[in-house]
Amino acid sequence: MKSGSIALALAAFAAFAPLSAQEPAPASAPAATTTGMTEPMAGMQHAAPAEPQAEGAPHVAPAEGAAKVDIITPHITDGKHMELPSLNAAHGFAQEVTLPSGWPSFDIPLPIIGNFHVDTSPTKLIVMLWIVAAILIVLLVGAARSHTKRAAQGLPPKGMAGAIEAVILYMRNEVILPNVGHHGEGFVPYLLTIFFFILVANLLGLVPYMATATGNISVTATLAIMTFFVIEIAGMRALGKGYINTIIFWPTDMPLLMRIPISIILTPVEFASKLTKPFALAIRLFANMTAGHIVVLALIGLVFTFNSYLVAPAPVVMAVAIMLLELMVAFLQAFIFTLLSSVFIGLVRESHH
Repeated sequence: MKSGSIALALAAFAAFAPLSAQEPAPASAPAATTTGMTEPMAGMQHAAPAEPQAEGAPHVAPAEGAAKVDIITPHITDGKHMELPSLNAAHGFAQEVTLPSGWPSFDIPLPIIGNFHVDTSPTKLIVMLWIVAAILIVLLVGAARSHTKRAAQGLPPKGMAGAIEAVILYMRNEVILPNVGHHGEGFVPYLLTIFFFILVANLLGLVPYMATATGNISVTATLAIMTFFVIEIAGMRALGKGYINTIIFWPTDMPLLMRIPISIILTPVEFASKLTKPFALAIRLFANMTAGHIVVLALIGLVFTFNSYLVAPAPVVMAVAIMLLELMVAFLQAFIFTLLSSVFIGLVRESHH
């Protein structure tokens, strides 16, 4: 079942993938932006601070509810705070904890961009990646051991191990190998890792007090960059010196006078096509996971906009419907990412034909 390779790849990705996503919380951010999320519905509005008035100007009372707490962006962005369950009903059965800071940080000099600051202190999404990796290590290693034990007894796997084996066999036999092509067994552990990692990360975003790691562009970009290197290395190994033909377009079936202008025109297109593949993988996953959460939170926000419980049933029903759709999207996006990765690997390996 290749679960050992999957577990090792998960641990490595969870440790290094999100470093570029870490940004310290701005010191000037108002406390109400983070702490106000845990207040009950009646306390979601805060009065705006009074501004100094010119001498002799008539006093104008601030409008009630002029400033409202942002309850949408904290759920789809990274940060140094996490919400945990609490038995305190006065704070919405949630408590906010601040993640540790002060871990080592360093700058990476880049030629055009300049210094790229990397902070190794944990953030909300890094904790989520650790949780995803821990869940998958427990599930997949446990399923592998159960499968080995049952196979030694001459029995088929059962329970969760049987379900996981069915998913692995389907993805391997129906999705990965047919698209990767001959001798594609070596790519199965990586592609299965990608599939299960994205799937669990997507599903955790639907659980209360959790967050969607795949709703962050840094996480999806890291996954796409890893896949990009796998694709290109697969092409180098399969094509050898012929790999250069996947970058420089050189039509051998044309006269020399035609080859040169055609090569000048189409070589940039060939090179750009290599970059658009990881870009499409990253943006597709990021946009789909972020859009669903924005729609759900916007629908729930209608209750606070109208400041009435009478309008609550309609937004809640629509939000539940979107959440059910998000459940399907969680599986679909993991499947599509794995499918496209398999197709791209297969295309570069067979491009010499």
